[in-house]
Amino acid sequence: MSRTTLLQIGPLMPALEASLREQHEVLSAQSPSAATPLADMTDAVRVTAVVTSAPVGVPAAWLPQLPALKVVSSFGVGLDQLPLDAARAMGLPVGYTPDVLNDCVADLAMGLLIDGARRIAAADRFVRRGDWLNGRYPLTTRVSGKRLGIVGLGRIGQAVARRAAGFDMDIAYNNRQPAEGVAWRHEPSLLALAEWADFLVLTVAGGESTRHLVNARVLRALGPQGLLVNVARGSVVDEAALIACLHSGELGGAALDVFDDEPRVPEALLAMEQVVLAPHMASGTRDTRQAMADLVLANLSAGLSGEPLPARAA
Repeated sequence: MSRTTLLQIGPLMPALEASLREQHEVLSAQSPSAATPLADMTDAVRVTAVVTSAPVGVPAAWLPQLPALKVVSSFGVGLDQLPLDAARAMGLPVGYTPDVLNDCVADLAMGLLIDGARRIAAADRFVRRGDWLNGRYPLTTRVSGKRLGIVGLGRIGQAVARRAAGFDMDIAYNNRQPAEGVAWRHEPSLLALAEWADFLVLTVAGGESTRHLVNARVLRALGPQGLLVNVARGSVVDEAALIACLHSGELGGAALDVFDDEPRVPEALLAMEQVVLAPHMASGTRDTRQAMADLVLANLSAGLSGEPLPARAA
């Protein structure tokens, strides 16, 4: 593949950035905004590819300003910041990195679930503070044999369900439509799923269609013994309602890898012992991130060569 001009939007993992610089002339844009034109970028007319990440994306308004553009390659599975409709209208392929991160995200979801139920992180703090010298740790909640509700039974949701089956959990899920080829029970009502479940795990896609899908009614239905686990997007949960329900005791606990305004986490959540917090690290293993980087490069190479992308979102 000949050396071409590439626009990188936002930071990427250092090894991937190094690979891009080895193969391409790389231009950088750190703060994408639809209100920020690219007209001042002298070399914009030479840009043949855009590489970005799921949290950063690319404004749809930038695409027409890149007349030589052949492909967009995104690091991650989130699609809510990618201009898929605009890209389809232009016949522009958009690549992303599904499948290679399913296992690690599902692993962390189960880890958060177990921590949230058994209060492992809180127990660690209890020991470190010396509180064990003054009495035993409070009783926690059993994991095995409980009822698990999964919101969004896609690739990651199914990986979570397979792991939960190893804990002898009763599993049901909420999708717009029943998933094909699975034995788990489809529950068309999210509210009913929350009322039934002991644990509710969110693996649904982000975006406006799922914004605040988990609201106060859903959280109250999950109840004072229930646990919410979110490895999806912070926007899926009404964060103010979550804080209110946790504070009032209407929801038992939460284990969260994602937040509405990352990396800023509300002070109220930081102060709650019944909440487990992680820094959006579900896919954050060396193995998975390398596999994601490899797929970014494969999508990029295919798009520049006019070949089908290995993983195409649009």
